[in-house]
Amino acid sequence: MAEVTSAGSEEAATRAVEEQAFYHEAALNAAWTGSRLAIGGLSFLFGAFAFAYFYLQSANSHQMWLPSSTTPPHMYYGALIMGLIVVSALVQTAGLQQIKAGRKAPWAQAALVALVLGLSAVALQVVELLNLPFQPGQSGFASVFVGFYPVALTIWLCAMVWLEMLFMRARSIPAISFVEQPPTYSEAFNVQRFQGSLSSFTVVWNYLAVVAFIFWVLFYIR
Repeated sequence: MAEVTSAGSEEAATRAVEEQAFYHEAALNAAWTGSRLAIGGLSFLFGAFAFAYFYLQSANSHQMWLPSSTTPPHMYYGALIMGLIVVSALVQTAGLQQIKAGRKAPWAQAALVALVLGLSAVALQVVELLNLPFQPGQSGFASVFVGFYPVALTIWLCAMVWLEMLFMRARSIPAISFVEQPPTYSEAFNVQRFQGSLSSFTVVWNYLAVVAFIFWVLFYIR
């Protein structure tokens, strides 16, 4: 009877580990797939603004795309915002390589720097939108500009909230777990899921940095 109980317990334990591994693999795949779907959805969103930009510019109905009455925003102000986002993405990418190499502390420092840079870009974008040299509907250029950047800064802010959540989540994971295999499956899976989420965030944030650069060229380099 004892042998049957022992065998049954061992079988149940094996089944539990297999189920845990299955859900772990599903979580990793969900993070990878979700980030790529997010990039696809955002591409449609930003693509709509790009289409509006080029369509209105080419049509230039009644010469109202960018009339002399519309003063364009200052190029260097936009360059500062775009630069902060690009540098933030580069710092985060470098930090990701650190944590993949088992160095949690350098990643934490890089993530904090990336977070501060990203939030600074959001704050500066808010200031710029509150002090634009034109009215929202003054021209085609003004309409697309005022339509795009509030949407963009909202997405940037959401990305920074995501990074802050990852930063806080990492605090509960011992640094040694990124160097040596944790003693339990649960702890090992937790580390792998964190790294998967961090990789997904980095891909999305790099994508947003590329978008920020492209639209800076469109709106500020004419």
